[in-house]
Amino acid sequence: MFDTTIREFADRSAEPHVVGFLHLPGTSNDDGLILTHGAGGNAQAPLLRALADNFAGAGYTVLRCNLPFRQLRPFGPPAPGDATRDRAGLRNAVTALRNAGSLRLFLAGHSYGGRQSSMLCAEETELVSGLLLLSYPLHPPRRPGQQRIQHLPDLRTPTLFVHGTRDPFGTIEELKGAIKMIPAKTGLLTIEGAGHDLGFKGKAKKESLPDQILSEFTNFTAY
Repeated sequence: MFDTTIREFADRSAEPHVVGFLHLPGTSNDDGLILTHGAGGNAQAPLLRALADNFAGAGYTVLRCNLPFRQLRPFGPPAPGDATRDRAGLRNAVTALRNAGSLRLFLAGHSYGGRQSSMLCAEETELVSGLLLLSYPLHPPRRPGQQRIQHLPDLRTPTLFVHGTRDPFGTIEELKGAIKMIPAKTGLLTIEGAGHDLGFKGKAKKESLPDQILSEFTNFTAY
């Protein structure tokens, strides 16, 4: 692990703006990771902060950012009309990190942030080198018939899923079925006993989780 520096980041050269925190490694591995939050959270979520620290410590330049809907409203979920703008914000974040000099770029997101990242990559297949989807929201809780899988057959970006065995947004078996629809390299890291927060909340949170995810993702994306 290397020494890292964290600083506030804002790129207002394009609309929507990119606003968040930049984790700079002491020694770079030339890879960049854009990390975004779920529908009820923001860039300060404890899991995102821990992951950003771990990835930066391993040499990644990490941009941990607020999606455009969260920049407009400090609380509450995104509105149905926010998704297109949120994907545009992710695209701008990719551009901002590419301009910072990263050679390989990856998109990572928890729940809603991961879903929008995957939808963007289904639209723009060459945008990034890989996806890290944390607790992908396969369907609303207790509504397994409302599956959010329409874009998956168009997703040609290598994708690693991280999912808890007690996630109400989709079972492991349901997720495995959805993953089969993706015509690209895929992987699944299962977190035993974890819910939608991946067990990274409260007194019993899985402190080893960021290390697990970093190790799995590094192996998954190895040249």
